[in-house]
Amino acid sequence: MIKGITVLLTVREQSGIDDFNRPTYTDSVIAVDDILVGPAGTEAVVNDLQLYGKHLAYELYIPKDDDNDWTDTTVQFFGQTFRTYGMPEQWIGDNVPLGWNKRVKVERYG
Repeated sequence: MIKGITVLLTVREQSGIDDFNRPTYTDSVIAVDDILVGPAGTEAVVNDLQLYGKHLAYELYIPKDDDNDWTDTTVQFFGQTFRTYGMPEQWIGDNVPLGWNKRVKVERYG
């Protein structure tokens, strides 16, 4: 049976409005269970470096029932901090045989 790890995801929520009528935000960290972490292939690393200027470190596979926002946020796993980039890729849940239907790319951060 395939089992993922727990990843710490930084979630940004609007907490108010400042004196210039701009939104202010607070960050909180939540634990998301059952995330698969896969190494990036050499071809994907080279392509992302050329296309986006990002050095792909890992690809995260997100469970079907997860509804968190994984776009441009910070994640922590393996004792390191990473930053997601690009739009998460999502497949139709009923067409995917396993429990994960999203893929997120991360680069080393900090």
